[in-house]
Amino acid sequence: MIGLAAAVLAGPAAAGAWTQSKGHGQVIVKFEAMNATQGFDPSGDLQPLAVDRRDTVLGVFAEYGLAEGLTLQLKADWQSGEDQFVDYEGRGPLEIGVAWQAWRDDNAAFSLYAGYADGGEGRNAGYAPPGQGDQDWEVRASLGGSLDQSWGAIPQGSYVEVQAARRMRQGLPDETRMDFTAGSRFRPEWLLLAQAYGGQADDGGPKWLSVEASVVRDIGDWSLQAGWRQTVAGRETPASGGPIIGVWRRF
Repeated sequence: MIGLAAAVLAGPAAAGAWTQSKGHGQVIVKFEAMNATQGFDPSGDLQPLAVDRRDTVLGVFAEYGLAEGLTLQLKADWQSGEDQFVDYEGRGPLEIGVAWQAWRDDNAAFSLYAGYADGGEGRNAGYAPPGQGDQDWEVRASLGGSLDQSWGAIPQGSYVEVQAARRMRQGLPDETRMDFTAGSRFRPEWLLLAQAYGGQADDGGPKWLSVEASVVRDIGDWSLQAGWRQTVAGRETPASGGPIIGVWRRF
């Protein structure tokens, strides 16, 4: 989830639809501790798990502006966890990709991303056993817009972003994903984020919808993020929830 959570932090300049300027970038280190006592069955109904599931992830997301309108992105994480069948620890998927700024004006932007991921010993998909899955390719489109002035109670600089992606996988079903982010800077150094991550595997496979709320505090070129993520709907996937903590560094 690092790439998705990295959609926004310091406003549109750090959102996925807006690529980094040449020579500028950011690094994000994020910790997630997800736990589940229930899961969604094939009909989408919640059922108790025989054994609680735990997934802990320490991830890194980095991006750097190679040229105006062209940004290099890297994603990696280290995972550990346990469920009814397995106790695991190891690297998650390692991904590299490039985002291209297809269009941009003063208040909106549209970008396209293509990336390649190498599966690891951890969970390469949230619904899959550890180690299942090999190489992935992803294409993603991101569209975002921001307010250049206040609109009622919504402050200037607030924005929304929608992303749609297709992930072609080896060893796992291909997936279609949709993500949504809304950000509002209610004070110059404070940002409130609301995000939703959804997806579905092909051929009637697992599907999921998670929502996340977090608060971000800017301190110079650094930012600290704290929030909570919860899976609220799905099929053949755990109803996981837990805290997220992020540290961001812009350069």
